[in-house]
Amino acid sequence: MATVEPPRKLIRTRTALGMAELIYHSVVRDVRRTHRNAVMGLLLNIMQTIIFVGAFYFMFSLIGVRGAGIYQADFLLYLMSGIFLFLTHTKTMAAVVRSEGPTSPMMQHAPLNTIISICASAIGALYIQMLSLLVVLFLYHTIFNPIVIDDPIGAMGTLLLAWYAGVAVGVVFLALKPWVPDFVTVATSIYSRANMIASGKMFVANSLPGSMLILFSWNPLFHLIDQCRGFAFRNYIPHNSNMTYPIVVATILLVIGMMGEFYTRKHASASWGASR
Repeated sequence: MATVEPPRKLIRTRTALGMAELIYHSVVRDVRRTHRNAVMGLLLNIMQTIIFVGAFYFMFSLIGVRGAGIYQADFLLYLMSGIFLFLTHTKTMAAVVRSEGPTSPMMQHAPLNTIISICASAIGALYIQMLSLLVVLFLYHTIFNPIVIDDPIGAMGTLLLAWYAGVAVGVVFLALKPWVPDFVTVATSIYSRANMIASGKMFVANSLPGSMLILFSWNPLFHLIDQCRGFAFRNYIPHNSNMTYPIVVATILLVIGMMGEFYTRKHASASWGASR
């Protein structure tokens, strides 16, 4: 008796659902990998965000830059608009770099592959950062000062773009990691620390002279933070940044990173780490 093959569209649907289920379980595993107790991991991330905001608030108060312009609307919201995007970008990049590579024992369990591992790490980082953001904003809104964001959808869009750029940079480093692991470790650390200043979260682009602007305009995160403040504050219109540049740069880096990851996956072997 002849067997009837299921329609091709049904096969594709089953494949997509199976991959979505794999990504979901990988996200749960990745979130729990940072801390055995998921709630404690979230609380630690919230505390880190609060410490960042508190440290910058104390520093800005000491040097006295709270006097005019955008700071008059809500100084803490101004700080958080930069810190949230910075943490989302750098933590996503670090999470993707730490994801399971082609020589990991987990890759021996079909149908798991490196693409699913990258997606799980990226989504897990976004999940933690979004929860932390919502909790911190809720606490600030209810305890200290009601939050008013001029364009919340636009501000959320810049946060997602910061995450997307973090994924792109992380994939590039991940593709290089099996070839030059020591270099990648140093490079990711330098990149994260350089963004403490190069991201522009401590100042606004409109206040920079042309000679200084060129030192920061190469950085997609600098554009996103400045654009986020344009969406968050009604009295700030960014003139020295745009949304197109970070999207284009992040997409190019993601394509290069995926090409490199594909090449690395094809040439990797279980004994690679022992032979290098």
